[in-house]
Parts: sequence; structure tokens; C-alpha cells
Amino acid sequence: VVATAGGPERVARCVELGADVAVDHRTQDVVAAVRDATGGRGADVVLDVLGGGGLTDNVRALAPGGRLVVIGLQRGRRGELDLDALMAKHAWVTGTLLRPRSAAEKAALVATVCERVWPLVADGRVRPVVHARVPFAEAPAAHELLESGAVFGKVLLVP
Repeated sequence: VVATAGGPERVARCVELGADVAVDHRTQDVVAAVRDATGGRGADVVLDVLGGGGLTDNVRALAPGGRLVVIGLQRGRRGELDLDALMAKHAWVTGTLLRPRSAAEKAALVATVCERVWPLVADGRVRPVVHARVPFAEAPAAHELLESGAVFGKVLLVP
């Protein structure tokens, strides 16, 4: 597992949480780091939260036959894709959203998570990372905290 984060403290947290390699995307070449970590092969799967702004580097970081899964659009909805680079790697690009799925699809996903993921949460192998718990009455402060970029993990609104 190769994780990316912004800043040395966040990189250290990724390693503490179990990443084999963590890369500071502000100061390091992520593609080179992925290649180094994989013996030059590249990543089998890239989970992309950046969207358009990370498309080129994420394709470059893929291994032959790799899959790029777009799960966020933090750096834009649109990007340029070098189809030759994608085809040369026999790579796949896909994206997914939960919101537009039917109720039946959502129910099937919940059932799969209950079967495959929840046991890992129950026995402690998977733990949520909570940055802060903020009272509902202070919800605007929680939004300000999220917008500050200082959050590592989730901000929970609590009674």
C-alpha cells in the first residue's frame, strides 16, 4: 500500500496507520515513488480522489493491466487523458458514485459491507480515524475545520 499525503506529519500518520510507503505529494514525485516502491512495475490499483487534476500522473503510476478508480473530484471534473498511455498499459479507468444508485444497489452494497468489512471493524483490524467530535450546535465550526485543510480523518457531528 502506497499512500499520499501533504506534509511530513500526515505522511508519518499514514505509515502509523499501516501504509507500506507514504509519499509527501507536496515535495516528492509520486509517480517515481510508486515505481520505486513496486520495483518499477507501478500500482495495480489507484484510488483517485483528485479527479481531473491527477489524471495524467495516476495513469503514469499504473502497472500494466492496472485499474484507475476515480472516487473523488477534489481537483476538478475534467482532465486530459493520454489514450495512448492508457492503451499501452492495457489499463482501465472507471469511476463510481453512491448517490445515483438505486435503492436495491445500495442495499446490496450494504449487505456486502456487512459481510466482508464489518467483521474487520468488529475485531479491530479496521478502525475509523476521527480527527474531531463537534457538537451539532457548532456545525459551522466543523465546516470551518474541514475547509482549513488541517483535518486528518473524519469530523463527527455529535449531540
